[in-house]
Amino acid sequence: MTNLKGVYPVLVTPMHNDETVNWDGLKNNIEYFINQGVDGLAINGSTGEFVSLTKEERFKAVEEAVKQVAGRIPLIVGTAAETTEEAIEYTQQAEKAGADAALLINSYYAHPKEEEIYEHFKAVAESVSFPIMIYNNPFTSGVNISVETILRTGRDVENITHVKESSGEIRNVRDISRQGKGFIKTFCGADDMVLESFTVGAEGWISVAGNIAPRTSKEMYDAYVEGDISRAWELYDKLLPLCNFLEGSGKYVQITKHAMDLKGLAGGPARRPRLGLSHEEQETLKKLMEQLDVLEVSR
Repeated sequence: MTNLKGVYPVLVTPMHNDETVNWDGLKNNIEYFINQGVDGLAINGSTGEFVSLTKEERFKAVEEAVKQVAGRIPLIVGTAAETTEEAIEYTQQAEKAGADAALLINSYYAHPKEEEIYEHFKAVAESVSFPIMIYNNPFTSGVNISVETILRTGRDVENITHVKESSGEIRNVRDISRQGKGFIKTFCGADDMVLESFTVGAEGWISVAGNIAPRTSKEMYDAYVEGDISRAWELYDKLLPLCNFLEGSGKYVQITKHAMDLKGLAGGPARRPRLGLSHEEQETLKKLMEQLDVLEVSR
């Protein structure tokens, strides 16, 4: 199976002003991130507005991304759906199209119980053979999956190999990383806790900030892996104001899309009901990007 670790920007789905998907923009964005040296990419996640996309658009995004990546770096596809049957369909499509792994959250409206979450993850994972990264994000899904259920799922299902931990609870990252050694690995999903997560055992980062500052994010990860902790903290201190803005704004999709536009890449509007940034929010973002020196695209 593909060895997943490092920095994985979770990409926006770029759109034209009429809210149709900008497919050429998606391909150009992917090329940009590969040239920036990231370890992998994720698509069709929350930042990619997956709940606002049609099934056909989600399928096409996978096909276009697989074609553009062309095996150069790993590609993770978000395959979440409200029902197990739909999640199986999205996950099987991603595997058939040639993605390297799927990212799977629990049902986000039903607020399932622990046993229901376990059975959902198990059924979806057993319908395919490629790696599954399960996802704990209580702020999005309304359910905070217990460490015990995450460990049980990883222990019982061979191809559930990773978990994206976005609860903001560092003890979860620590306990899953230490107790799950040998069968499940952790990725950080909370941008404002990433270096802390690395220090307690996380091996990767599904990153919103990595869209905006991919090279700095990668340099921070590399510094940590190489044992240059002071350099890692120096870079993290530079990234933290942006991470805090993304995590605290409630508008991480719009922020990221506007940032892509400012960089000369493809962002565009978010689909309604999401509205664009206020003038004040645009100015805050611009200042943060100036501090990180990421307003101009460096290919």
